[in-house]
Amino acid sequence: MTEPIRVFLLDDHEIVRRGIADLLEHEDGITVVGEAGVATGAAEAILAADVTVAVLDGRLPDGSGIDVCRDVKSERPSIGCLILTSYDDDEAVLAAVLAGANGYLLKEVRATGLIDAIRRVARGDVLLDPALADGVVARVTAATPASPLDGLTPRESEILALIAEGLSNREIGGRLFLAEKTVKNYVSGILSKLGMQRRTQAAVLATEWLPKGQKRA
Repeated sequence: MTEPIRVFLLDDHEIVRRGIADLLEHEDGITVVGEAGVATGAAEAILAADVTVAVLDGRLPDGSGIDVCRDVKSERPSIGCLILTSYDDDEAVLAAVLAGANGYLLKEVRATGLIDAIRRVARGDVLLDPALADGVVARVTAATPASPLDGLTPRESEILALIAEGLSNREIGGRLFLAEKTVKNYVSGILSKLGMQRRTQAAVLATEWLPKGQKRA
């Protein structure tokens, strides 16, 4: 039997938390295991609750979900962090990417879109809306005149393109007929060469620097 997706909700508006919780509790394979309305103590609560995916409000009275994401990822990178916010400014998206967030969604997203995003993040997918990514790409690459991907091998570039598509290590292995452990080693090597810690950051670079023939739809 597949383990349920354990979700933690962080939002300072109780009505928003309750609405999302009620929505998720009616979904098979998803259970809400904790809630909070402030940033203080949220990372500790998420780590203690054995969470699969944390849905984090971008802005809170005493901080931000992005800061909570950074704290959670530094302790347990396997926890998926999905930033859910009303703000789509480039600075916020860039901060989320650099903090290691697995996805960034606007609160205007449909219920089905949120549920799908939670399931995808639980699988290890990266969700970065192309419309939001444009400004981030410009900021990440502005100070880099030469392609930062020049040091990658053809195979590494191919895997990076699939990371940018949002595929998990297992899905990449299935696409390229490689063992999941082999893909994991490739991904570690790619991040090391790029001087990055998160695959989300690598995905942003890939959208700008990979040749058009390698970019996936």
